[in-house]
Amino acid sequence: MALNLIMLGPPGAGKGTQAERFAKARGIPKISTGDMLREAVKTGTEVGRRAEAIMKGGGLVNDDVMIGIVREGLDRPDARAGFILDGFPRTVEQARALDRLMEGRDPLIVIDIAVSEAELVRRLSTRLVCADCGTNAEGADIALIATARCERCGGPLVQRADDNEATVLERLKVYRRDTQPLVDYYRARPTFRAINGAQLTERVAADLAEAVESAASGAVGGAAR
Repeated sequence: MALNLIMLGPPGAGKGTQAERFAKARGIPKISTGDMLREAVKTGTEVGRRAEAIMKGGGLVNDDVMIGIVREGLDRPDARAGFILDGFPRTVEQARALDRLMEGRDPLIVIDIAVSEAELVRRLSTRLVCADCGTNAEGADIALIATARCERCGGPLVQRADDNEATVLERLKVYRRDTQPLVDYYRARPTFRAINGAQLTERVAADLAEAVESAASGAVGGAAR
């Protein structure tokens, strides 16, 4: 059975970190809609040209374009053995579109990484990211921002402009409004699991692996899509 995985959770829950670790451990691609969007624009695919035109006009990339981006990712040969979707779906409408894209494939495994709002605000307001490659700097001390460097590429670590408490609270509000309904959409499926993201990274990774195995077992003979 292919491991087709999406991870839900609010900003700061650690989805990107855990997705990358899990993808490397299992030898499956992490399909980041943000990375794919940039790649599609750069390479000039049909979807990329549509996205570029929207962005140049100052608009937000709509569902049709994002679904096209995901379709391109799922059609790649390396995704046939499984994948982890990073950044999609973000709305119930996108989830319904993903269900249509998944017809004829093994079921989706859905993991919700739960973290309290207070912990998310603490994490995001002290988070550092690489200015060159965008990687989150795990465990970096914000007090050392002037000298800290990225372990992956050596680039300087910076604080994102939107990682201040007021903006973080607004982002969490938007998440609750637009993305939290996804949890309700997927919750009844036998391939849905929730894990505690307010733990050390290694503990979350272990819980994630266990949850994926449990969900995969639940998919056998189940009615999940």
